[in-house]
Parts: sequence; C-alpha cells; structure tokens
Amino acid sequence: MSKLIITEKPSVAKSIASALGASSRADGFYEGSGLIVSWCVGHLVSPLDAGGYDERFKKWRYEDLPILPEPFRYAPIPGKEAALDNVKRLMAREDVTEIVNACDAGREGELIFRLVYELSGCRKPVLRLWISSMEDSAIREGFSELRPGAEYDSLYQSALCRQKADWLVGINATRLFSVLYHRTLNVGRVQTPTLAMLAERDAKIALFQKEKYHHIRLTLAGAEAVSERFTDPAEAEQAAAMCKGAAVTCTSVTCEQKKEPPPKLYDLTTLQREANRLLGYTAKQTLDYAQSLYEKKLLTYPRTDSRYLTSDMAETASCVIHLAAKLPPFDGCTNFFPLVEAMISDRDVSDHHAIIPTLEIEKADISALPLGERELLLLVCCRLLCASAEPYAYEAVTATFNCGGHTFTAKGKRVLSEGWREIDRIFRVSLKEKPADGDGGTLPDFTEGQTFDGAEVSVTEHFTQPPKPYTEDTLLSAMENAGKDDIPDEAERKGLGTPATRAAIIEKLVAAGFVERKGKSLIPTKAGINLVTVLPEPLTSPMLTAEWEQKLTEIAKGGADPDTFMDGIRTMVQEIVSIYSCISEDGKKLFAPEKEVIGTCPRCGQPVYEGKKNFACSDRSCGFVLWKNDRFWTSRKKELTKKMAAELLKKGRTNVKGMWSEKKQAAYDAAVILNDTGGKYINFKLEFPKNKRS
Repeated sequence: MSKLIITEKPSVAKSIASALGASSRADGFYEGSGLIVSWCVGHLVSPLDAGGYDERFKKWRYEDLPILPEPFRYAPIPGKEAALDNVKRLMAREDVTEIVNACDAGREGELIFRLVYELSGCRKPVLRLWISSMEDSAIREGFSELRPGAEYDSLYQSALCRQKADWLVGINATRLFSVLYHRTLNVGRVQTPTLAMLAERDAKIALFQKEKYHHIRLTLAGAEAVSERFTDPAEAEQAAAMCKGAAVTCTSVTCEQKKEPPPKLYDLTTLQREANRLLGYTAKQTLDYAQSLYEKKLLTYPRTDSRYLTSDMAETASCVIHLAAKLPPFDGCTNFFPLVEAMISDRDVSDHHAIIPTLEIEKADISALPLGERELLLLVCCRLLCASAEPYAYEAVTATFNCGGHTFTAKGKRVLSEGWREIDRIFRVSLKEKPADGDGGTLPDFTEGQTFDGAEVSVTEHFTQPPKPYTEDTLLSAMENAGKDDIPDEAERKGLGTPATRAAIIEKLVAAGFVERKGKSLIPTKAGINLVTVLPEPLTSPMLTAEWEQKLTEIAKGGADPDTFMDGIRTMVQEIVSIYSCISEDGKKLFAPEKEVIGTCPRCGQPVYEGKKNFACSDRSCGFVLWKNDRFWTSRKKELTKKMAAELLKKGRTNVKGMWSEKKQAAYDAAVILNDTGGKYINFKLEFPKNKRS
C-alpha cells in the first residue's frame, strides 16, 4: 500500500522525494519507500469562464448581467491537461490508500490541491503536510506530524470564497463598465481599491500648492541653532536684523539617553518593501527570488505575514545566526553576541514564522547564486543578525537659545553603542548605499546661562513639499494598512490582499495600462484615474475590501460563515448592475484613445491624426486622407509610416529608400512628392536623384 504525496511544483516534489527516500523516477512522479510523490504546476483547475455556463455569455451584453452561477463549475486550465491527468491517474491507483496534500502551506496551496482532488472525484483519506522550510530535516519532521486534511476545511472554504468573490466582482464589474464605456476596463476586488489609492495620491500631488517659509540660523561655536518657522519673509528679515550683533544666551540644555530596539524579522511585505527601497526590486521580483531560494532550501517559506519565530526554533535560530555572521560582509562585525529571545513570540506566529535563512547556507556557494537571489539572501541574513543584536543606544542633546527675543534650537546626538546599526551599516556599505541617517552630529558642551557675542546670522528660504508618489515600498505599506483604523485591533489580518498576492495586484495594474512605472514611482495613467472616477464606492473603497479580507481570515479560522460572506458579495454585485445601466455622452468619451497630432491638413489647416489604417484630417467634411495601404505604397512594397506622413504634411515631400520597381525587379531610392489635386484620393509624384531613373 502507498501514500501519494501531491506538491505544488516539480522542484518541491524532487526535494520531498529525496528527503523521504522515494528515489525511483518515473514519468510524472517519484516512487520508493512506500511513497509516490507527484506534483501540480501551480493551479491546474480554474472556475469555468462565463461562456461555459451559457452560450449567450460569450458576448458581453448588459442584458445578461449579473452573472451569478450556482453552483460554481470548474475546468482544467488550458495547457495543463496532461499534468492534471497524471495526478488524477495516480489518485485512482489501487495501491494508493492515502493522499498527502503537500502543496504550499497557505490558503492558495490548499485551494490548488482541493480543486484537483474534487475534480478527480477522489474520496480517499487526505493528510496535510504543513512545513516552513524545504530542508530535509524539516520535511522529515513534517511527515512525522501529518494532520488530518479535514482540519484545514475552513482554510479551504476561505480560499474558495476568495476565488468566487474575485470571479463575481471581476466578471460582472469588468463586463458592466466595459460595455458602458466601450473599452475593456478590468475591475478587481483588490486591484481597483489599490488603483484608487494611487489616484488619490496623484490628485493630492496635482492639487498641492507649495508655500514658502523661512528659518533664521545662528552659528555658535561650530553648531547651528534654528528658529521657528516664519511665513512672512519681511518678518524673518526683521527678526534676523535684531539678532545681528545681539547677545545669544543658552536657556536650557537637555540630555536624554535613548535606545532604538533592533528591527523585527521580515515577513513577505516588509521584505518586499526593503528590497524595493535598498535594491530597487519590484514586489514580484522579490517574491520570485524568495520562492527560488525557498526551493533551493536556503530560505524559509516566504509567503508569511509573521515577523517572529516560535519558541521551539530558538536553538536552530541561534545556529543560523552564527552561520550568517560568517558570511561576507558580516564577517567584519565585532563583539557580536546574539539575543535570540527578542525574536521569539509564539502568539505572534500564525500559519508561518518569519523569513530567515536555513542551515543550508553553511554548505551553499552563495557567490554562485544569481545576483538577485544572492542580494536578497544577504538582505535576509542582515535582518536576522540585526534582529538578534543589541539596541542602538545614544544620548540625544537639545540646546535652546534666546537671541533678540526669539528662540533657537540646536540638536545633536552622541552614540553610546552602535548595536544593530553597525551590522546595518556594514551591509549598506557593501551595497554602496549611504548608511541610515545619523540624526545630527555631536554638539559642543553647552551650559545653561552661557552667552555668546556676535553669532553669525543667516536667513534660509524653504518650501513645503507635496506628498511623494507611491513607490512599491510605500504602496505595499499602504495596502497592508488600508482600513486599519476601521478594523478591530484584535483582527489578525488587515489591509488589501495578502502578502502573497500584493505583488501580482501591482503587476496586473501595470499590465492593464492603468499604472506605469517611472523610475521607482508608480503613477496612475489617465485611463486609471478615469476608471476610479467612474466606479462606485464599493469597488474602490480600500476600507471595504480590507473588511472582506478580514472576514476571509475569520472564515479560515472557523469563526465566520462562508455562505453569509458570499451572499453579501452577490447582493453587492446585483446592486451595482441595477444602479449603473447607462452613462452620459460625455462619459462615453472618457476612455476614447488619445490621438497624436501628426501635422496640419494642407487643405483646411486642421490637425491630422493617425488612425489604424490612415492619417486623416480631424475635420471629417474636409476629406483629406493619406491611406497607409494606398496602392502607390503597396505596389512599391512600402507602408506609409508616421514619420513619412509628418514630412509630407510639413514639407510636401519625404525621402524613401528601397522602393521596389515591378518593371525592373529592383529597388531604388526617390523623393515622394505630395501632389494633392483636391480629389477623393491623394496623388504622389516621384523625384529621382540626378542620373538615376527607374
């Protein structure tokens, strides 16, 4: 009798088979030691497309909305039929008595396995493997502690609700607004509120009006003391004049010892944010690199929302810390005594603990890893070392002064112990990055009552700054915290999407043309801003979507009813369809493609725009058109390009190389002259270089 183990990816199957002694490789599986190990290739099954329920749904029409299938039906994903048949065939083998779900230990991994299991019609007992590392020891330990699959039924229901909600909102809202506005407008349960946040930030930047203000600065014994803000420049100059030559008195000196605790370990979102900020990687790139490192057994499971380790990991963590400390550039750290206890909190770990390197880093050739994976692994090592280091300790000094009746402040800092910041500094230097801001230098030893004569006085001009555009770093933070103030503090998961899905949401917005990358910034396009403008609040509200995500988490823990959640989604979809049945004529123009002016019409002087097949005058009554597939061009094996059309309109001629002579069966170069006689079709003439005729 055999156990069939189903993993999410072939690489994971190979690792599990190796760790458990299933060493015989066959077509589509490994076998040995009473085990069969096979794999999915991500999702093998997806919800049926709307057209699969009814032929009429293949066309997008308002009359057919809302589409609310019950029950939902599923079908193999095109191109993955062979992988699905392989898993189904293995499930049906007579010698297979139990099946182990070894797909990724999370909501989506549960869904991948369950849909395949359900579609195959299999009824054999299911056990669940739940591990956070692909190390052989972790795999073997996980298999010694397999749990009944039924214990994860609530997680499956949560995943199913997420998938159905996304289908209902996506299919109906996308069809509804695409039909109304005559353009494909992709609407998503999570991606649209994310787009709304980007559009809101863009509007704040566009509407921002900068304001000028001034500071007066006193230079005292090598230190600088700064006044309060002056909005009136004349008032600032007047105050500065009063200070010039006047005595300066130190009115107070305060010294406060402070400690900055080490940063917590990474969950996926904080890793993606830091990798974007320090290394310039997109959220998707970071997830891909982390997933690859996980499959290479060098990193623990990346799709986690926890930033702590569990108490049973203390010894392993201590070993990994010492291994990480031997890796360049961290081998330059001195007097390092790790404090593992600060990273341990059983109550703060849900499905998976924080992301840390594994013991495999001792044997691995880190320098041989691809650049992205190597930098990300060292970033995780840096955070592990920082998290286990001493606090950063310093003395903050604030000195206040009076001059000419105005108060001035000087701030400084004296470092008492670098602590974790020494490790962070060493890593940043290795990246050729500036160390983190030191927050001011050391102040002279000022004393209360001390006086100064003739301090140097200057007035500096400043401007208030607009909000900055979102980067992937700041957008991930905003997604994580969306709706936070409106969700109870005890709620485990808040925000838009999950750590595992946020990268994909950003990529979808970019791919759909609603967001574009400019350097590190994410900027909504005109179409993206217009989309947010026309959609109803339930589809754009980050707070509402965050509430849905929280309910999905409650369903996963057995604390909420899946049917109630889905009823709420269906009701919302029905209401949106009934409310939005038509739009104004102006509304229809919102998503009309922007036309580029190619030149000026030689007949009437109006702009000429490029179309799919021509360059035409914007005044339809004029009738001036240059056709791209005019026989003049096709017979010479040429197409009228935008550059050529622009030259014809501006100069009346364009030089063309490599035109084909059907008569001589040879190529030639010539100038094409616009010869417009005012008729329906435009004529052209050829002008040849001297001594060249074709």
